[in-house]
Amino acid sequence: MGLFGFMKGKKGSPLGAPIKGECIPICEVADPTFAEEILGKGIAIKPVDGKVFAPADGTISTLFPTGHAVGITTQEGAEVLIHVGLDTVELKGEHFQAFVEVGQKVKMGERLLEADLEAIRKAGYDTVTPVLICNSDEFPDIERKTEGIVDVGEEIMTYK
Repeated sequence: MGLFGFMKGKKGSPLGAPIKGECIPICEVADPTFAEEILGKGIAIKPVDGKVFAPADGTISTLFPTGHAVGITTQEGAEVLIHVGLDTVELKGEHFQAFVEVGQKVKMGERLLEADLEAIRKAGYDTVTPVLICNSDEFPDIERKTEGIVDVGEEIMTYK
């Protein structure tokens, strides 16, 4: 194993921001399923635009028919869920467009979804976007960025 393999193992595998916005602690999300980390550990992003990108290389493992949420399994086996907005499943796909399908391999930074944040807010929904590792119990060391503005691809979590 070369130096980079050793360093990667020490630091943990990174997840990039799937959407541009402001990082907040997951406990501040106004939905107990996310705030209490019932679905897994993570963070949330208050998005400034609705373009959602792959946070890492992996395979699309879940795509809700409504387009409001997408799951990706990374090469390291982390099951990452990106959920655009709270209770947005109730919009039944309105204001969302998916660009991927289940089973598709994606590279970090590849476009996954697009959401019309303004229309979602006008419809009365919070657009905060939780980003979770659903199988976080398999990764005992998860570090999270919980404040500051992030651009797409900027590191928001590491896990090992």
